[in-house]
Amino acid sequence: MPTDTPGLIGYALAGTLPVVVIGALLLRYTRGRAMTTSMAVLVLIPTLATLCGVVAVSGLMFGAEFERTAVVLAVVTAVTVPAAILLGHEQARATVWEREMLEQERAAERSRRELVAWVSHDLRTPLAGIRAMGEALEDGVVTRPEEVRRYADQIVRETNRLSSMVDDLFEMSKINAGALQLHLEPVDLREVIDEVLATNQPTAARAGITLSATQPADKLLVAGSERALGRVLTNLVANAIAHTPPGGRIDMSAGAADGQAWARVDDTGPGISETDLPRIFEVAYRGSSARSPGAAELGSSSGMGLAIAAGLVAAHHGDITARNRPEGARFEIRLPLLESAGRR
Repeated sequence: MPTDTPGLIGYALAGTLPVVVIGALLLRYTRGRAMTTSMAVLVLIPTLATLCGVVAVSGLMFGAEFERTAVVLAVVTAVTVPAAILLGHEQARATVWEREMLEQERAAERSRRELVAWVSHDLRTPLAGIRAMGEALEDGVVTRPEEVRRYADQIVRETNRLSSMVDDLFEMSKINAGALQLHLEPVDLREVIDEVLATNQPTAARAGITLSATQPADKLLVAGSERALGRVLTNLVANAIAHTPPGGRIDMSAGAADGQAWARVDDTGPGISETDLPRIFEVAYRGSSARSPGAAELGSSSGMGLAIAAGLVAAHHGDITARNRPEGARFEIRLPLLESAGRR
């Protein structure tokens, strides 16, 4: 057993360095594994290194002093390893949560940039048209009464489109900020569908599309806002009209199953590409050219219609999905069915 300080240091290093090297290799091996394993290894390295250093300094003399040291180290290990495992679990959860929050922030930032880009582009189009027609009227380029009326009607249509885009922006900002407050009350989903059908049939007829609805005889009572649900279905129908060629059909239907009321909008358009399906409800996402809007008069064309519909459905504690059919696409919303929904 060494008695001088240099000898003690040499023996201590000889006993601890192999443990540290082995521990470092273990940490490298467990880098991609659970964080709790790494935490346990980190706690065991200094404990075992201390034990090996004591053994080396004692010259492998296992006396009473060594027994007391071993007991102390065993108690320390029994206390610190479980604590390290618990801390590892908490740290792993915190790390995953922070990573998810970071990804959500990045996704939100990308969404905001896309939204600004789309809206900036789309605002220029109607503004340019309004400006050109206003200058034509101001300069006297258009003088015949029928032409003046046609220009005035077009200005009104473009102004309404701009107003719709601003409404979409306001609605989307409330949804993203979590400031959307809905007054929920018992609503018969069939009545909402009837209103949406009556409102959108003229637009569908002008586009050469047949719009119809099939409804059950029983009430479909849900807790919701009639205005918000009407906005959801209107957006879905407007989207279907924009992507259905003349001569096509759009069928609205409703029903109940498994304690939920559902409403569907089926079109006979080109369908949705598999690449677009996962992002179809993102803000300002319009997908491939196959699903690009074909008529500017159909809504604001701000690229937020489906995102607003998804946000409003989520505010009703419901779900919205999109999928392809053999011919066309299907959008479906599901809402919790009120228990008081009785038979008519």
